[in-house]
Amino acid sequence: MEGVGPREPHGRVVLGPPRQGVLDHWWGERAVHSVEFMMDDTNGERKGATRRTALRGLGLAVGGAALATGLGPSPAAADPRRGPGTYVLVHGTHSAGAFWTPIARELALRGHRVVMVDQPGHGAEAFVAESYQRQDLTAMAVEPSPLKGLGLDDYEARVTGIVRRAARNGPVVLVGHSLGGVSVSRVGDAVPHLLHHICYMAAFCPSRVLPTADACTAAPENADAVSRELTVGDPDRLGVLRLNFRTGVSGELALLKEMICADHPDADFRRMLAGMQTDEPVAAYAGRAVGRAGRWGRIPRTYLRFGRDRTIATALQDRMIAEADAPTPGNRFRVHDFPGASHVGPLDPTPIADVLDTLAGQYS
Repeated sequence: MEGVGPREPHGRVVLGPPRQGVLDHWWGERAVHSVEFMMDDTNGERKGATRRTALRGLGLAVGGAALATGLGPSPAAADPRRGPGTYVLVHGTHSAGAFWTPIARELALRGHRVVMVDQPGHGAEAFVAESYQRQDLTAMAVEPSPLKGLGLDDYEARVTGIVRRAARNGPVVLVGHSLGGVSVSRVGDAVPHLLHHICYMAAFCPSRVLPTADACTAAPENADAVSRELTVGDPDRLGVLRLNFRTGVSGELALLKEMICADHPDADFRRMLAGMQTDEPVAAYAGRAVGRAGRWGRIPRTYLRFGRDRTIATALQDRMIAEADAPTPGNRFRVHDFPGASHVGPLDPTPIADVLDTLAGQYS
């Protein structure tokens, strides 16, 4: 079937018609980078002290209610010099690839290939605690989680594997929302030669000063973010931040809406809650994700800045952008402002898709 790419493991593919033309510039540049980086294809800054903190600023990225439909058998691999580009979209905490469905659909309708990644233990692999189903909060506080022990190495491996496959068919634009930004940084440092653009959508972009998501949320610039203990159980004992998104407590619901999508109608907020997952590994917040200037810092990059974000405060977004730009003055963030957007972005996906659409166009 024309325009159908291979299915990615643990990623949902949204199909669009193939883009025209041979991507000679992309192919030649990728060949040069492949030789340059083949001797050093690992992230040397993975190690760092892990710091387990309870919830300080909920790096939320919420799941959409709709799931992309399944695909048939994968065809043979296409000639990489003739294939369309691919957007690889990475969700944030307590979420899944389906979060991207509205934006992915819009990109596909514009002719792009799109893969919505499910990180390990998310989406199609989601763990639903039996106690969560029964709303037994006492049992929920101690029920073991299979996500305990997962960390950024696991997340990076998942995304890098999908990027490697997608790059066989054309240029790759890697996009992360919220906690998904740490995966973008790690993957960008691991395989910079396979990426033509990286994009952070109201996402964590750690630096040497703020090397982890935990450090970012604890920064003074995030003081205006909504912060409150909503965890169930002890994160250090469970190994995960566990949240109860089925709460019926009006005060907790109001707080969650303020953190996630204060500008959205209540009906849309409830749909978002229905797609969220209880557990996120604490190690994902504590893992170091600092891109090096000579690798991550060479990839063109964009930041989508949300002006009403009460989870990753706008002041923190500005600090992360500035600290990322400092060591790479010749390659700075292209910043696009969305002044009225809360953490999940505008209800209408069109403005976001408009920006993302231009990122692939730079390389056609």
